[in-house]
Amino acid sequence: MTTFRAALLALAAAALATTASAQDYRAPRTSFGQPDLQGVWTNAAITGLERPAMFKSLTIPEAEAKAFEARRAAMRAAQDRPSDPNAGAPPVASDPGGYNAAWTDPGTTLGRIAGEVRTSWIVEPADGKLPYSAEGRRLLQTTLDKARNGFDGPESRPLGERCILGFGSTAGPPMLNVLYNNHYEIVQTPDYVTIVVEMNHDARVIRLKDRAHVPAHIRPWMGDSVGWWEGDTLVVETTNFNPGEVLRPYFAATIYISEDARVTERFTRIADGQILYEFTVDDPKVFTQTWKAQMPLNAAKGPVYEYACHEGNYSLPGILAGARLAEKEGRQAESVDLTE
Repeated sequence: MTTFRAALLALAAAALATTASAQDYRAPRTSFGQPDLQGVWTNAAITGLERPAMFKSLTIPEAEAKAFEARRAAMRAAQDRPSDPNAGAPPVASDPGGYNAAWTDPGTTLGRIAGEVRTSWIVEPADGKLPYSAEGRRLLQTTLDKARNGFDGPESRPLGERCILGFGSTAGPPMLNVLYNNHYEIVQTPDYVTIVVEMNHDARVIRLKDRAHVPAHIRPWMGDSVGWWEGDTLVVETTNFNPGEVLRPYFAATIYISEDARVTERFTRIADGQILYEFTVDDPKVFTQTWKAQMPLNAAKGPVYEYACHEGNYSLPGILAGARLAEKEGRQAESVDLTE
């Protein structure tokens, strides 16, 4: 047997053993008998929702993942210390890095689920891309154009600017990772599960006993979530999204999900330090098919920090003052590209 073939067999055996271990794992129980999902978790990773063109498959070998992560670490080190003659080298343990390194927490590694490296969270469609319909892309573009040029009043600015919901879709659902504030604290009672989101201190309250959705005219932020247990898996169904949150802006990962979408999430603890988070988005108004994704929620160290948004923030008054000055001078205010 060649060394290369032996290595491949060893990798395959390790993957099978990891999968079997995840399947055999039994989550601890709360005092009232539910699988215990409580604690602080993070989805920080350099894996994103859609698969980049450089990756041709959902999973890649560990060696390829390590090489990619090392390149990303070198790039970030160079950005944090541009005047350092040694810029490009990964930071040493005693070096905290620059401001961005201390403030942001986008993660330094690709996501791994039960030891398997993932290149995208989307698992269906197989190409790892959002399956927008022509109408869906039109809705996305129209909403983006409106947001880019919405300088007339605070109500037309994105929700993150207005401190109503977190940047991008951190609260969701679905809950996606962004540049920072990727922590979640889960608290359970017999009748409710609450997910406290670090970004903008959003709190999702999921009803377990009353599973009837609110009337269609009631459209709360983050939708209306009800849940139930299927074995050790918490299943959460969310409908009744607010029309104001159809645009989830996060640079190139900006997505559009209509107010009529149905999002189904599944939370399964597969190890002491990991929850498998799966979600399905059913939104025929925007997409050609239902799409599905999987993401790890990994145990985080320490509590969730306090999040403050508008305190000392002069950006919105500055934006509006600039728009009023542009009107006075008879010119158009410049648009902002939310996808860059």
